Amino acid sequence: MEDLPEALLGDIIKRLPTTRDLNSLSLVSKRLYTVEAELRDTIYVGCGVCPVTVALVSLCYRFRNLSKVEFNYSDWTTNHGTQLANQGLYVLSSCCPSLTDLTLSFCSHIDDSGLGFLARFKKLMSLRLKALPEITSAGLLSVAVGCKSLSALRLVDVGGKGPSALRLMNCKNVDSVEWLEYLGKFGSLEELVVENCQRVGQLDLLRFGSGWMKLQKFEFQNWCLPNRFKLDGPSYVADSQSRYDICCDFLKDLTLARITAEEEIGLCCLLRKCKALENLSLYYVHGVHDHDMITLAHNNRNLRSISLMLTPQHCEGYVYRTTLTDDSLNALARWCPMLQSVELTFFGCEPDWPEIGFTQEGLVMLIQSCPIRDLTLGGANIFDDEGMKALSCARFLESLRLLRCIAITDAGLHVLARSPSLISLTLELCNGLTDDGVAEFVRAQKLESLTIEKCSRISLKGVQGAAKTVHYTDDCPGFKKWVERCVYGSKW
Repeated sequence: MEDLPEALLGDIIKRLPTTRDLNSLSLVSKRLYTVEAELRDTIYVGCGVCPVTVALVSLCYRFRNLSKVEFNYSDWTTNHGTQLANQGLYVLSSCCPSLTDLTLSFCSHIDDSGLGFLARFKKLMSLRLKALPEITSAGLLSVAVGCKSLSALRLVDVGGKGPSALRLMNCKNVDSVEWLEYLGKFGSLEELVVENCQRVGQLDLLRFGSGWMKLQKFEFQNWCLPNRFKLDGPSYVADSQSRYDICCDFLKDLTLARITAEEEIGLCCLLRKCKALENLSLYYVHGVHDHDMITLAHNNRNLRSISLMLTPQHCEGYVYRTTLTDDSLNALARWCPMLQSVELTFFGCEPDWPEIGFTQEGLVMLIQSCPIRDLTLGGANIFDDEGMKALSCARFLESLRLLRCIAITDAGLHVLARSPSLISLTLELCNGLTDDGVAEFVRAQKLESLTIEKCSRISLKGVQGAAKTVHYTDDCPGFKKWVERCVYGSKW
């Protein structure tokens, strides 16, 4: 090892996957200790590091090329000692001039004054703030003004990757959006994510102005299901004449979750304005209709991924169902020839009432028309063994997840086993399936991965040999995560 060229040694070190491996390697010899320290560009600081300010000086002295630092005090108690505070950020800015990516999670001792020190990081491009209760809009404005290279800002519980991103989550104390207006005028954000900012409403995003023209990724999420009869957000005013006159021609990734929008008042208008979308996620958005999806499909021929989580809403007359119908699926099938990943989840729908707006025929038509490789169906009570026949003929389908699809039986699994490309299958809460259905995959020997969660009539013995890798559990962690995602959203 000592005789290896420096470049080869460095390449070996870069391939080590975990910090524990890197730490162990550095103890082997002085040379490895030195080379590993030079190559280390990321460190994670948790509750066990105390006093943190002193430790920072030592860490930065050893790892002189740090570009990414994360502080996380999610499990902190008073027994852990002191947390990172404002002075710690000042010390870090002095010792780590090349920092480009900083994460502060559950740092309750950081306030607006601490954020003021971030301007000292001249190369800082990505900043993530989570659960910082003392942060206000004034601190965000100081970040917007002082961090000239900032391209990613993420706020969670305070109040991207990618070269340019802004992420806001659960910002309870952020009641002014001057920072947003400033970034729109003078910033260069390509990614903007706003999650659960209770005082930042949909109409406030108008203040981002010309910044929309540069965005490539946008997310707006709440962490609770929306009021079905009221446009959410403190900035909403009844009979408002405000309209979203924005240009988002370069937007590639759009996520809207747990919000309510009215016709041309609210973020659903983005669906009709985007022209370059590749990834679309709509999670329990009230106010999305077929004409929105038809326009989106027509204008975004490069759409590759779509994720829809739908819940019943009051439609015209006394109809109570999910608002999107086969008209939306037809548009996707007709105009999105590159669609490869589809997730359709239905929450609160029953076979009789409330109904799902899609039909099995519409789903089959979409599957047959697009080169779908990854398909997830959750709560799709309209999908039965006839639909499984269509999946068995899908040439490109590699990964399938069926969650609480109660109409599927063993007969459907028998035909699915003939699927030409399927290598990964996940079944959760599909109680119509038994060992007999899984036995067909044992005989076919095609699957690389099989996951069975809480399928009461499938036994551990029955799945043995069905795939190269088998995961079986009587619990349903996947379903629990799904419910949490449905109700609370993705918590970064």
